[in-house]
Formats: sequence, structure tokens, C-alpha cells
Amino acid sequence: MPWPEDTLTDDEAIITTFRPHWKLLFVPIGWFLLLSIGLALILRWFNLGSVGWLILVVYIGLAIWLVVQPVLTWWTSLYVLTTERLMTRRGLVSKSGIEIPLENITNVNFSQSMIERMIGAGDLLVESAGTSGQSKFKDIPHPDIFQTELYRAREERTLYLSRGPTPPPQPAASERGGAANAEAIQKLAELRDQGHITQEEYEAKRQQLLDEM
Repeated sequence: MPWPEDTLTDDEAIITTFRPHWKLLFVPIGWFLLLSIGLALILRWFNLGSVGWLILVVYIGLAIWLVVQPVLTWWTSLYVLTTERLMTRRGLVSKSGIEIPLENITNVNFSQSMIERMIGAGDLLVESAGTSGQSKFKDIPHPDIFQTELYRAREERTLYLSRGPTPPPQPAASERGGAANAEAIQKLAELRDQGHITQEEYEAKRQQLLDEM
């Protein structure tokens, strides 16, 4: 499920996108195996009478609750780091999430148990200056690497904001002077045509202005 590009601003680009760590799939996979064994035993030892169908309906409900729902939650959960913000999205139909501007992030800490270090998982605690205060990202892949990447993106964002907008290029002094002299020559021509100055005066002043260009 890729991140929708139309949610980004004009100058924003995605740095990295990832789902929660795959360790969250251990439990639903375990339930799937147990339920599969149970279903095989049901089909072997029970005929599909009224009781058998009731057991089958209960089995399907348990499979949806214990297997399908956790897998869908994992699949539809996304962490996105862009050049402007850190975002999360969860849910397939009803969605929820948070957005933290990079310039508001004040501190980032990660924690890992011994087993989590072996499989490359852990938690990340992001402290920000906004209303959210602290945001905990649980069970993300390689939180130590992501912490470094997040710090680097924040520093680049802060540097970008400190530079401010780039001013439009200004014409060189010689170009500005040449444009002013050309405009003065045009006005001299108008004065000559109106009879306010003679042709000789026009030619002398015109030559002077051309020499200055």
C-alpha cells in the first residue's frame, strides 16, 4: 500500500516508508496454525450436523479475530518520513495517524530488548514542541538506524528554514544603467519631435548617453 503522493506539498519528498516490524505477525501465525489443527480435528471427528456447523462458524469468527484482523492492522500501518514531517497512518476503512513537523522535534530515543536487538526491532520515543508532546512508535524495524535518519532529516529541514526564501535575481548595475539611458534617449526623441529641442541638441545628448552605456 504505497503512500498517496497527493498528500505531499509541492517541495516535499518521501525519504523512507515502512511498516511495523514483522515480529507482530508471530502471534497471528501461531493462532493460524493452532486453528488449522483444530479445524482438521473437527472435520475428522465430527460430522457437519448442527453442532458441527456451529463449531465451524465459531472457528471462522476466531480466525477473523485472531488472524485476519492483526494481519490487516499490520499491513495497513505505515510510518513515513519526508523532508518536512514524520507521519503515521493506520486503518483500512477508518484511518488514524499523527503528523510531526521535523522542526518541532526536540529529542528522539530508542529502546530495544536483547531479543529485539537480535531480530532488528524496537521502540522509538519522539519528543516534540507541539501539542502532542511525546509520541511512541512501537515495534518498528531498526529503531537505532531510523533515529539517525530522523536526526539527519531534522537538521536538513532546520537548515532549509533558516536560509529563508531565495530572493529573485537582480539585474546588474550596468544593465540597469543601460536601460535608464535607453529610456532617456526615447524621451529626447519625443522632445525633438515636439520641437522643444533642436536636432543638433538631440544628437549631442544622444551621443553622450550612448557613450555612457
